[in-house]
Amino acid sequence: MTDYSEEVEKMTFEEAIAVLENLVKDLEAGGIDLDKSIEIYEKAVILRNHCRKILDESERRIQKIMESEGQIKTEDFDVN
Repeated sequence: MTDYSEEVEKMTFEEAIAVLENLVKDLEAGGIDLDKSIEIYEKAVILRNHCRKILDESERRIQKIMESEGQIKTEDFDVN
């Protein structure tokens, strides 16, 4: 999966999410043999980790911006 990992590293957050959503749809649809299901799951984990990394980096950037603006206050970001 090293080749796939390298391919994923080049994806934007939006691209990775779109691919991840499609993989989940494929798994949910069923009718896939076990080996293919495991392959899809492995790709999904790589994509999820890539998205999490991008989000973590974005959070650090926002924190740095807030600190540079004199706003050292840290708050949890509520997506709901």
